[in-house]
Amino acid sequence: MAKRKEEEPPKGAPAWQSTFADLMNLLLCFFVLLFSMSTIDAQKFEAIASSFSNTFSIFSAGGSSFEEGLLISNGVSQLNNLDKYITNTGASASKKSDTNDLEEDDASADASADADADSTADALKEKLEQEQLKASEELAEKMSEALNENGLDKEVDINFTSQYVQLTLKGSVLFDSGSADIRQEALPMISQIAMILSRYAESTIEIEGHTDNVPISKGKYESNDVLSSYRALAMFDYLVENTTLDPAKIKHSGRGEYIPVADNSTPEGRAKNRRIELKIYNNLVTE
Repeated sequence: MAKRKEEEPPKGAPAWQSTFADLMNLLLCFFVLLFSMSTIDAQKFEAIASSFSNTFSIFSAGGSSFEEGLLISNGVSQLNNLDKYITNTGASASKKSDTNDLEEDDASADASADADADSTADALKEKLEQEQLKASEELAEKMSEALNENGLDKEVDINFTSQYVQLTLKGSVLFDSGSADIRQEALPMISQIAMILSRYAESTIEIEGHTDNVPISKGKYESNDVLSSYRALAMFDYLVENTTLDPAKIKHSGRGEYIPVADNSTPEGRAKNRRIELKIYNNLVTE
């Protein structure tokens, strides 16, 4: 009887080794994927790579190398561009820092320029106000001398600001109670004041009528507002008809009882509040 031929074992690695190798490759790919999505600290990575290279020879003899930055031999190359990535990131951060520094410098320069401009504007404004005040003072001195020469210094109060010289005329001298018609006795005084205005007024003249707070119960005018407006208008009409002053430069308004200069609870205070104010603006004020 012929002897049975013994079966030879199959060639190649056992099947379990192939399955195990596939499993290891899958695990390797999984951890490589996790590694690629992580944030890399360059110094720590270099230390770990150096430790692996010195300890395990597989990294120096196999198909992948940390020195070259290859993760697997099929072409996945996350580590190959690590140095370039770190370099670019550092350069970008440095550029951003430089840009921020330039922006801060520009902002600081703009703030400094604005502060200088504000300081210059304030200085110019203060200088102009001083010049206007000086012009008003000079005009007030001239008009005060003219009033004294005409004996009106006790009938007319004079003061000034940086904008204008103000002449205050007593309402009781100019008008009868509840009336807006200039009294005949007051016409000589008004004529002299008109002459002074014609001589010295070079800019806008503003006429304001003021009253006390006693309500008007009867008469031609229904309220102190209306009465003060008509009294200012009466002064305007006189100046236009009896002087060469330009009507376009003369304003008139009634202010009623709302800007008192004295206490309305006393007869003396109410008499002071019934008044006409003439504001003669200096030639440095644009109206």
